[in-house]
Amino acid sequence: MVSVATLPPSPPSLPPLRRDALLIGLVGLAHGVSHFSQLLLAPLFPWLKAEFGVSYAELGFLLTVFFATSCAVQAGSGFLVDRYGPRPILFIGLALLGLAALGYAASTSYAMLAGFSVLAGAGNGVFHPVDYTLLNRKVSPQRLGHAYSTHGITGTLGWALAPALLVPLTLATSWRTALVCAAGLAFAVMAVLWWRRAELDLPAAASPVPAAGAPAAPAAAAEPALAFLALPAVWMCFAFFFFYAGALSVVQSFAPQAAGYLHAVPAHLVAMCLTVYMVCAATGMLLGGFLVADESRCERIVALAFALAAAIALTLGFAPLSALSVPVLFGLMGLATGISGPSRDLLVKRSTPAQASGRVYGVVYGGLDTGQALVPLLIGALMDRGAYTSVWVALALLQGTLVISAFRVRRVRRVPHPVAASAPAS
Repeated sequence: MVSVATLPPSPPSLPPLRRDALLIGLVGLAHGVSHFSQLLLAPLFPWLKAEFGVSYAELGFLLTVFFATSCAVQAGSGFLVDRYGPRPILFIGLALLGLAALGYAASTSYAMLAGFSVLAGAGNGVFHPVDYTLLNRKVSPQRLGHAYSTHGITGTLGWALAPALLVPLTLATSWRTALVCAAGLAFAVMAVLWWRRAELDLPAAASPVPAAGAPAAPAAAAEPALAFLALPAVWMCFAFFFFYAGALSVVQSFAPQAAGYLHAVPAHLVAMCLTVYMVCAATGMLLGGFLVADESRCERIVALAFALAAAIALTLGFAPLSALSVPVLFGLMGLATGISGPSRDLLVKRSTPAQASGRVYGVVYGGLDTGQALVPLLIGALMDRGAYTSVWVALALLQGTLVISAFRVRRVRRVPHPVAASAPAS
C-alpha cells in the first residue's frame, strides 16, 4: 500500500472561469472606452471645420497633440501602476476622458479643442499599463491568450462605435450634443467599474519580507526602477508597436480614400471599407486567441499574418480591381491583422521582467502613440500629392517591417542580460 505521504502533489487547480471572465470583461470594457475616445474628433471633422473655420491639416494636428500627450503619459503611468496598483490609475484615466469629452462639447475656439486634446491624451495614456498589469497578474496563464484576444476585440469595437454613435447623433442634433453623450458613456463605464471595483484590486508589487531571523537583503541588491530600460527586447517591442501603429493609422485615415481613387470605388463602398476591416479584425482576434495556446509559435503567427497583409496591400496598390472587390480585400487584411493581435501581446509579456509590468507596458505601448502621431504626417503629404499607389507601398513596407521585427524581438529576448537574469520568470 502506498503511503499518503509518498503520493505526488496534486497539480494546482485552474482558477474559476467566472472569476477570469469577469476580470477580462471589466478590463475590456475600459479598453473599449479608451479606443472610443481616440476617435471622438475625427468623425466630426466636417462639422468642426465649418464651426471653427480651420483646415483639415489643423484638425489633424489635434490628433497629433492627443497621441503625443498619450505617449508621454503612458511611459510615466507605468511607474505609477507598479507603485500604487492599477485600479486608482484606471479611474483617473476614465475621469479624464469623460471630462475631455465635455470640454470638447463646450469649446468655443480651436485653442480650446487643442487644450482638451491634451487632457484626453493624458487620460488615454494610462490604459495599456493598467490593462496588461491586471491581465498578466490576475488571469490564469491558461486563459491569457483569450484575455489578449478579448482585449483587442473590445478596443476594435470601441473604434467602430465612435463614428457609428457620433455621426448619427450629430445629424439628429448637433456635434456638441454628440460629445456630451460620449462623455456620458465614459462616466457610465466608470460607474460600472466602480461597482465591481473589488475585482480590479491588485496591491502594488512589494519586495519580499525576509523570514524571522533572516538577514535583510542589502539595499544594493534592489533592482533600480529604470533597469528594465537596458533590456534590448523592450526597445525592439517599442519599435514593433511604432510600425504597427503606423500601419493602423494608414488604414484608418487614408487607405480607403486611396483605394477609392485608384479603383473608382463609389463613395458608399469607400465608407464601408474601414467598417469591414474592423469587424474582420475583431473576428481575427477571436481566432488568434486559440492560436496562442502554444506560446512558442507567437512570432511565426505574427510574421505570417503581416506577410499576408502586406501582400494584400500591394494587390490593392497595383492590381486592376473591381470596386466590389476592394471592401473584400480590406476584410481579408483586417482578418490577418486581427489574428496577429493576441500573439503580438504575448511577445511583449514574454519580454517583461517580473514586477516591472506597468513600466514595460508603459514604454512599449508608447510606440503605438508615437506611430499614430508621426506616420499620418508623411502619408497625408502623399495623399495631397495624389500619390495613391505610394500610400499602399508605404503600408506594405510598414507591414513587412513587422514581419522582421517579430523575429528580432525573439532574438534579442534570448540574449542574456543581468536584469533579466536576476528577475524571476514572468
